[in-house]
Amino acid sequence: MKFQYYIPTRILFGKGQLNALHTQQLPGKKALIVTTGGQSVKKFGYLSRVGQELDRAGVSHILFDKILPNPVKEHVMEGAALAKSSGCDFVVGLGGGSAIDSAKAIAIMAANSGDYWDYVNGGSGKGLPVPNDPLPVVAITTTAGTGTEADPWTVITKTETNEKIGGGYDKTFPVLAVVDPELMTTVPPRLTAYQGFDALFHSTEGYLNNTAYVMSDLYALEAIRLIGKSLETAVKDGSNLDARADVALANTLAGMVESTSGCTSEHSFAHALSAFHPQFEHGAALISVSCAYYSHWAKSGCCDERMVRMARALGKTDASKPSDFVDALAALQKACGVDDIRMSAYGVQREHLEQYVQNARATMGGLYAVDPAPLPDDDVRPIFEASYR
Repeated sequence: MKFQYYIPTRILFGKGQLNALHTQQLPGKKALIVTTGGQSVKKFGYLSRVGQELDRAGVSHILFDKILPNPVKEHVMEGAALAKSSGCDFVVGLGGGSAIDSAKAIAIMAANSGDYWDYVNGGSGKGLPVPNDPLPVVAITTTAGTGTEADPWTVITKTETNEKIGGGYDKTFPVLAVVDPELMTTVPPRLTAYQGFDALFHSTEGYLNNTAYVMSDLYALEAIRLIGKSLETAVKDGSNLDARADVALANTLAGMVESTSGCTSEHSFAHALSAFHPQFEHGAALISVSCAYYSHWAKSGCCDERMVRMARALGKTDASKPSDFVDALAALQKACGVDDIRMSAYGVQREHLEQYVQNARATMGGLYAVDPAPLPDDDVRPIFEASYR
């Protein structure tokens, strides 16, 4: 057996860990705090608490709070310009995946010239190497969905071309991450479900990925187990800290899956949908295609044992066949109240499904290469058709 393993992020995990931020060796003296244009981090006091922690550490800070739920390149460039002009030497991402992904992309552009799309691989990206190391990133997550606090990846949309593309490399791992379940108790039920299923699919895709190995398998199966155990409770009783901690840990483990294995084409499908329909929440887009997607693999015969193990981890302990995972997945979606997602409600039209099929491969085609078996477009189309409602 041979493998390489690299996850350099220091992680503070658990209830109250935000209060320990000032005790850490922070990577600079002036921070750009990156968050979304929403009000939750302000309303619930998380932004002021982060500011107080930075003050206690002797770190000055400024705020950039324009990030959208599906982050766009324009805001990456604007945030980077602010970091440069203000002399910031590190970036703090505060919020969910949108804020932290944006913090990573801003950190790249704050240290480099040109346009962010110069360094993007896929679509119209130029795929150039990043000349200078990005600014260090501190990730403070207030949601449990993307796992971006424990991986180097960032997903940004170029709106004028409807391209939503992931990127990242060793230098974009956060140097420090705070995962405090107390910050997640205010997430509404439906968003809790969307985020939890995003974490689940990072794990299931990583487990079926043809680059999976012993370390990613360990993280993936435990993340799946924790979500099967506690996501429904977290959705129905957001104040339950034990359930929130389980889902938060699952999310961080799923980020580690992302760092050791990675996503498959399911994520390409979801990114294509939200590239054209930014209001389509990422987790919701994933849920909308998931049952048809995993049904395809269940019928393919290429990963039967792994699908049975995933079903057992998710809670169907008597699973004996690949389709048992699809049944367990559908049952959890129903229990969490998200089995009613309709693509059409977000503006997706059946007659336009082909554009998503084409966009998924054109922008995130690399993920198809790590699918458990080849997935030609002739197999992708029926997945979209079966998912549409």
